Amino acid sequence: MAEPDRTASLMTPSKLAQIQPKSAVSPAAWLSQMAADAGHLHVRRLLELREEVEAHGLQRDDSALARELGRLAEALPRLDFGLLRERGWWARATGKSRSAGALFAAQSSQIGALLAPLAAQAQLMETKQREEASACDLTLLEVEVEYHAVDKIIDQGARWLHDMRNQLKVQQGATDDPAAAQRRKDDEARCEILVARLKTLRAVRSAAQRTHGEGANAAARRASLVKMLRQSLASGLKDWQGRLPALAAAATDAGSRELSVDGAMEAHRDLQLCLKQLIADCDQLRTQEAALAQSVAALGSELAAA
Repeated sequence: MAEPDRTASLMTPSKLAQIQPKSAVSPAAWLSQMAADAGHLHVRRLLELREEVEAHGLQRDDSALARELGRLAEALPRLDFGLLRERGWWARATGKSRSAGALFAAQSSQIGALLAPLAAQAQLMETKQREEASACDLTLLEVEVEYHAVDKIIDQGARWLHDMRNQLKVQQGATDDPAAAQRRKDDEARCEILVARLKTLRAVRSAAQRTHGEGANAAARRASLVKMLRQSLASGLKDWQGRLPALAAAATDAGSRELSVDGAMEAHRDLQLCLKQLIADCDQLRTQEAALAQSVAALGSELAAA
């Protein structure tokens, strides 16, 4: 680091005592300030990273995708395959069944109009994910590095505190001059400062660790959702578009004697199931992002205190 004497490294009491303060303050006061500022560079970096986590994980608007998923999921059950049945097995496109076929075609057309907007929103989300995923992963990695660094400072500070207290116990039985008594008093005060600082750093470490975990979970859920959009939804939309318009056209054709309905019904059902899963995944992502928002807010509070 650029300024090793002012970084998060606590060093040892003997090394600290050898470092000369840069301003006209007493060595004791300067050493106390070092204890009070332990880990400050990591705290400052975590403040920056907290904003990045918030930007990567909480400032994306997926409402348009959720809206298009909901519109199509609501419309699909309205397609009435019963219109293609007149008697016996599948209806033949004659007489009354032709008007039913026209109604079926109209319903199919209304649903078909919803497919393109949904596909566009899915593509937009995939594009954003591709552009931002690496930066998000790097930010989370940095958060992990920083809270591990804080953890090391806590361990080092605890060892320093233990050594200082042992030294104070030795000094308590000795008769000192007023200057030595003052030094002992300063050391006791410094111990209390470090106790408070370590408590603050533990809270920062825990909050940063939680934010890292919630951020990683949110990133994983988003990646899973994008993968399903790219694979399952894209395949479902393609299959539906390849079968339903052809069935609708055959249903309105007076020359059609038999309608191949099974494949179309299967594609229709598969798309409904896919949408149901996607909507559930979107809800889970929103829940995970809400947990991330809480952890980010908590981290901000702890960092402000630090």
